Amino acid sequence: MRVDYRDLKKILSSLTEGETDAVSLMATVACEVHHSDDRFDWTGFYRHVGHETLKIGPYQGGHGCLVIPFSRGVCGAAARSGEPQLVPDVEAFPGHIACASSTRSELVLPVYDGTGALLGVFDIDSNQPDAFTPEDAEALADILTDVFKEAV
Repeated sequence: MRVDYRDLKKILSSLTEGETDAVSLMATVACEVHHSDDRFDWTGFYRHVGHETLKIGPYQGGHGCLVIPFSRGVCGAAARSGEPQLVPDVEAFPGHIACASSTRSELVLPVYDGTGALLGVFDIDSNQPDAFTPEDAEALADILTDVFKEAV
């Protein structure tokens, strides 16, 4: 099953309307996105907790890494650069952190609140190589901007 981003955006918009709590929003997004596409094995957030550090947030799937510094891994690169990270082969990514040995490709997007402050990153892992497209990154970035525009 492949995600229909237009429907996913409508669903998430309806579920999160009026909500401003970032963790509640993260939990809802992680759940809905995770179950929207068979490519998504691990779907969740790493929260920016200051001092260039990310800590595990709401997620779906197996365990995740508890702490990720901005200086390491795909998630760290997204937080550090403020740019989406579309990684077709995690083994080829310098400094990749293997939280799960089954991960073959990864998409990580920075997440901001309505004031432009970094809340964290949204991480999707797949056990399939080259599972994600630029269209996935663009559609998910649009959804995240919409959902977190009122977050505090």
